[in-house]
Amino acid sequence: MTKRILIIDDEPDIREATQVCLEVAKGWQVSTAGSSVEGVKKAMAEQPDAVLLDVMMPDVDGLATLEKLRTDPVTQHIPIVLLTAKAQPADHRRYNQLHVAAVITKPYDPLTLADQIAEIFV
Repeated sequence: MTKRILIIDDEPDIREATQVCLEVAKGWQVSTAGSSVEGVKKAMAEQPDAVLLDVMMPDVDGLATLEKLRTDPVTQHIPIVLLTAKAQPADHRRYNQLHVAAVITKPYDPLTLADQIAEIFV
């Protein structure tokens, strides 16, 4: 069965590169959103198998988006992978307390990203 992944990231280049890598490397069906509001709407409508969520976004950041997804019964079951440039141990401890599926640090290697994500959802 084809995995469906939603990427929520405000940077078009990162969304596009990540989408291409996941589609080519794993044949996954990928949709994208450029903001928290758009991402939450797509998550509710599409019910993806996982969400890749950028932590640092303007307007509504990734942690507030995570909270919205977690508190809504329609989306609370969807595994979330945080994508972040904040790689300090204190940041990672905080993220792990949020019960996310994983944290992937930017910049990540687009060629290995699909395998990293596949390992998380085995």
